[in-house]
Amino acid sequence: MQVFFHPDFYQVYTSDPAAEAGRMEAVVAVIESAVTFQEPRPATMEEIAAAHSPGHIEWVRSQGLFDIAALAAGGAVGAAEAGMQAPAFALVRPPGHHASADSAWGFCYFNHMAIALHALKHRDLIHSAFVLDFDLHYGDGNVNILGSRPWAAILNPDDHDRRLYLEAVARALAATDADVIAVSAGFDNHLQDWGGLLTTDDYRRMGAWVRKAARRNKGGCFGILEGGYNHVVLGQNVVAFIDGLRDRR
Repeated sequence: MQVFFHPDFYQVYTSDPAAEAGRMEAVVAVIESAVTFQEPRPATMEEIAAAHSPGHIEWVRSQGLFDIAALAAGGAVGAAEAGMQAPAFALVRPPGHHASADSAWGFCYFNHMAIALHALKHRDLIHSAFVLDFDLHYGDGNVNILGSRPWAAILNPDDHDRRLYLEAVARALAATDADVIAVSAGFDNHLQDWGGLLTTDDYRRMGAWVRKAARRNKGGCFGILEGGYNHVVLGQNVVAFIDGLRDRR
């Protein structure tokens, strides 16, 4: 599987303790022998402007974070494009699902999912998209940008019962006919992370459901890293999801 990653994503770009050093290293150490790393290009201004206002773009630039945020967004675009042929993953930092058109929080700056899906739409690679955001935290940026697009549907499962949570995901994926299944993949709802709900195998299971839906629809699928803060289990959770996407147990 192609995983879009750049060594610049190792850097700590904010003082928030949830963005402390070691996260990306924890993932790379687990997955590097099982995937093919692709170095992303930065997202273009045209790609970023499809999701964000000029004022927001200039605000990100004023924080000294434009280059790393654009590179992360470019990783998402690369994974989205590759995902139309075979499952792909964007292992990027900063994350993006809390970035709206004109604002951002939660150490997000550009909304990678919105930028990637707009790029696919602009290139006429898709007519419709389904976004599964299984991060512990509600992906308000995804909803604020993509929720008004008639071609995009979004699921943020929020049940606190594990069985009902997984049933909601399975039901939605079974019902969608979207050309691409795109996942905001946050792993902070794991039993050993902040949310304390899902098992490692649950991420594998959801990855397999995503791949099954994409195959049924004769479309593509890809994931973008969002949250996940226990470095001890994060890599195993990411590789479980990736294994699900590529039908490996």
